[in-house]
Amino acid sequence: METLTEEIQKPTTLVQQERPRANALEHEAIYIFREVAAQFERPVLLFSGGKDSISLVRLAQKAFWPSKIPFPLMHIDTGHNFPETIEFRDRLVQELGVELIVRKVQDSIDQGKVVEETGKYASRNTLQTTTLLDAIEEFKFDACIGGARRDEEKARAKERIFSVRDDFGQWDEKNQRPELFDMLNGEIEIGQNVRVFPISNWTELDVWSYIEKEKIEIPSIYFAHKRNVFFRDGLIWSAEDEVVYRTEDEVVEERMVRFRTVGDMSCTAAVESHADTIEKVVSEIRDSKISERGARIDDKRSEAAMEKRKQQGYF
Repeated sequence: METLTEEIQKPTTLVQQERPRANALEHEAIYIFREVAAQFERPVLLFSGGKDSISLVRLAQKAFWPSKIPFPLMHIDTGHNFPETIEFRDRLVQELGVELIVRKVQDSIDQGKVVEETGKYASRNTLQTTTLLDAIEEFKFDACIGGARRDEEKARAKERIFSVRDDFGQWDEKNQRPELFDMLNGEIEIGQNVRVFPISNWTELDVWSYIEKEKIEIPSIYFAHKRNVFFRDGLIWSAEDEVVYRTEDEVVEERMVRFRTVGDMSCTAAVESHADTIEKVVSEIRDSKISERGARIDDKRSEAAMEKRKQQGYF
């Protein structure tokens, strides 16, 4: 993996060879990070260990280089994460020397604030909202930076880059203030906070192309590997843990798969793939006609599943 120092010290001639779109997106994201630091007192970067939040970390490094990232990372841990993601998370924060805050959904369950789902489509993904809102209140964060993109899902396409939440953590999609060009308005009332999306204008292909260009290390689960899986509802589910519900008649078989997104294991399906390098993944994504969230069963609970969760305070 190429270090940030090596990247920044590249000759200008190589930098000039980068694609104009990639340059523009990176510059926009860095501008947004600097606006967050300038306008808010207690920002935090929401970190899942996935490719989008890993890309955000690199962008934050560039935005504040040579200083360290001036705010903590926070992971809302469902307890049902892929082990590869958690291992990568811990190693990355140690290498960067940044503060990591972890708040667990299991604690919210133990405290009786949320109820564990049961059954075939049970997931802790929706339970994250309560844990997140409690953490925001605990640390008095006024800006939460995350890797949501407009191309992922139609509810996310409605978001502003600076997206205001009320004092209950809720999002009112019909009453958002205008956001003109790059005039980012961070003014909020007492109790409100803002969700910030520096890569809102990026696509999945843009993220992967950036990872390829920057030589950013990511969890191995994103690359093709042999895994015991089973099929349900046209999707491929991991059978290598006790988190994913499986009935006795659902047959386990070994397939070559990878994951396009690394959310809660109980609601994140794999895709068949032989893409075992970043170059092959970029090529595969370029040819794909299905959103990465097509493998997230929690988005399929209803037509407006994501929007309802966001209204309640989900990221």
